[in-house]
Amino acid sequence: MEITAKNRILVTCPKRMTPHLRLEIEALGFPIVEEVPTGVVTEGTLADTMTLNLHLRTGHRVLFQLRKFYLRSSDDLFKSVSTIPWEDYIPVDGYFSVVSSVETDAINNSMFANVKCKDAIVDRMRNKFGRRPDSGSETDKAVVFLYWNDLQCYIYLDTSGEPLSKRGYRTMPWKAPMRETLAAATILASKWAAGSAFINPMCGAGTLAIEAALIGLNKAAGLTRTNFAFMHLLTYDAEAWKALRNKAQEAVLPKLATTIIATDNNREAINAARHNAKAAGVEHCIRFEVCDFAETPLPDVATNEDTDSPVTSYPVVMLNPEYGERMNTDDDLEATYKRIGDFFKQRCKGYTGYIFTGNLEAAKRIGLRAKRRIEFYNSDIDCRLLEYDLYEGSKRLPALGE
Repeated sequence: MEITAKNRILVTCPKRMTPHLRLEIEALGFPIVEEVPTGVVTEGTLADTMTLNLHLRTGHRVLFQLRKFYLRSSDDLFKSVSTIPWEDYIPVDGYFSVVSSVETDAINNSMFANVKCKDAIVDRMRNKFGRRPDSGSETDKAVVFLYWNDLQCYIYLDTSGEPLSKRGYRTMPWKAPMRETLAAATILASKWAAGSAFINPMCGAGTLAIEAALIGLNKAAGLTRTNFAFMHLLTYDAEAWKALRNKAQEAVLPKLATTIIATDNNREAINAARHNAKAAGVEHCIRFEVCDFAETPLPDVATNEDTDSPVTSYPVVMLNPEYGERMNTDDDLEATYKRIGDFFKQRCKGYTGYIFTGNLEAAKRIGLRAKRRIEFYNSDIDCRLLEYDLYEGSKRLPALGE
């Protein structure tokens, strides 16, 4: 295959996030070839993967397909991988790793598949140059991804390396932080748009507020990151990457046309959130305060007094409270969710409220009917983003599940 040729590009993501990833890929001008449960397939060149890595907020890895094989044994794997011109991609004095996902009767150990794939690559390179690149388990340089399901085997270049959720700004994670890609997806799934307030009580490490600020500023998610796997390939064009970054930087708005407020009752959490926001370059966009969530300051809906711009959509208040045990709720957790409902009803009229939770039993205590229940996973936890229209003067509605 010619280096400049187009091929399939698989952008991976967690289950239930594909609708949001699809919209992002389409917005960047890429075609949608296929949608699978844990990713979206598009098409482009290796150079195009730089654009995807730079701009996508909800994708985890950008995988450029090199070949597809039909295999029956590990020997078939070795022979097939040996036919790929690795000398066009991996520097002979460089470093690479092999990562795999294997579901086939041909072998019963994915590590064995990794070794076979690695051996095929280094043997080809040694035969051509008399020496070979180093290899190991680190994914911070060139990465080869092997997907083998039944008789079908796909060989990809993983152009991301470390997952795109690792933006590079969260150096102080605090307790059980929400993954950056998940935070971005929940915001994109909400009704929030820049021009209206985004309020994030219980902010923890500040991920939701920071992702909202990045979206509001039109700042590409990859601008805060300094290393991608594509940088360690022979095909890497440093000047083209510099031009892409410069164009993305020029598109960043000079100021945020809205109010973002993040609060937490723990001063250490706020210190961590402020530190992370500074690393992301958005500290000036977020108002941080230490207080109980119910005391979170809320800009007036009618005047939007904290910003110079008019309201263009309903302001949003979004919380990511603790889940507790999946099947049980204790009195403290139930009391917290009831207080969230009281906060919504008493102080958030005119806002659209959101709760991201993996505990729907506790969510019943909110005492409001969710208008939408958007499905997500947080790792392996079945979660919902619950949406509430908090109308002025609205009466209590039956709770979720009543």
